[in-house]
Amino acid sequence: MSFNPELAKHDLLKIAQYRMPYGKYAGQLLIELPEPYVVWMYNKGLPAGELGKMLGLLYEIKVNGLESLFTPIIKQLKKPSPGQ
Repeated sequence: MSFNPELAKHDLLKIAQYRMPYGKYAGQLLIELPEPYVVWMYNKGLPAGELGKMLGLLYEIKVNGLESLFTPIIKQLKKPSPGQ
């Protein structure tokens, strides 16, 4: 399997915007979930589907200290649109 930078960018953007749909952190952005919670979810067994995929990627990001990858993405998302 080869690395696809566009897919990686898409996944990072999705994690930056995806909200936890249930549980203690319902409504919180995935990237803002505490690392111990993400590790607990990973060890417990990730849910199937899109959420499981995003939590699996988030686990790798958090345990490897790569949250800084999200700084430019979050800045871009918080930037007001032209005309606002």
